[in-house]
Amino acid sequence: MTDDGRGEDRGVPDVDRMPEGPAAPDRVGERQPMGTPAGWDRAADLEKDPAVVPDPAETTVPDDLRAEIERLMSLYPDHRSATIPALHAAQAVHGWCSPEALRQVAVVMQVTPAYLSSVAGFYDMLNEEPVGRHHVYVCTSVACHTVHAKRVYEAIAGEAEATGLEDTEIRQFECLGACDMAPMASIDGRYVGPLDTSDAPEIVASIREGRKPLPGRGLEDSDYRLPWGGRA
Repeated sequence: MTDDGRGEDRGVPDVDRMPEGPAAPDRVGERQPMGTPAGWDRAADLEKDPAVVPDPAETTVPDDLRAEIERLMSLYPDHRSATIPALHAAQAVHGWCSPEALRQVAVVMQVTPAYLSSVAGFYDMLNEEPVGRHHVYVCTSVACHTVHAKRVYEAIAGEAEATGLEDTEIRQFECLGACDMAPMASIDGRYVGPLDTSDAPEIVASIREGRKPLPGRGLEDSDYRLPWGGRA
């Protein structure tokens, strides 16, 4: 038995064939891929009002944040290229990319909050939920993993929990691009390393006290040095 495309029917029952087109309703969301954002399988709400740029008369933007966003836009031929740094600036003010923060960036950049949300929802260091104003990202990718970065992460997280550190997000991260200082972490954007489990108390204490963690161990520090002496 043959079909119209010159191919032969190989006797595969239709029930075993992979269906074409969109997934059937009972298959949608059955197994969500790792890292897929929540709601990916929900249909668009066609009854919602169309996305619009916020009205400047109805959106108050802190002067310092407005000035920073405008400065960032001036650095690029296309002002939308400043989207990510502008969202980082708003996150620094609000602690997260809240709906209010998105509206403030949107009104200055003259884009829709929906556009900004699509960017914030894609990039890992932009948070659309409150997770704390301080961020400790411990790299546990290949280079750091081989020198026990997971132990460093567990030591920092354990110290933070034991001492009641608040307003701080501590998490494992997939490669921060500083393999030469492994194991390392980004502490409020400052790259620090190489780290050891014994550094955990000082890291947590410095965040609580509002001071720079491990002076001289940051990548941008002019006096950067290895824990055992000398430079990398």
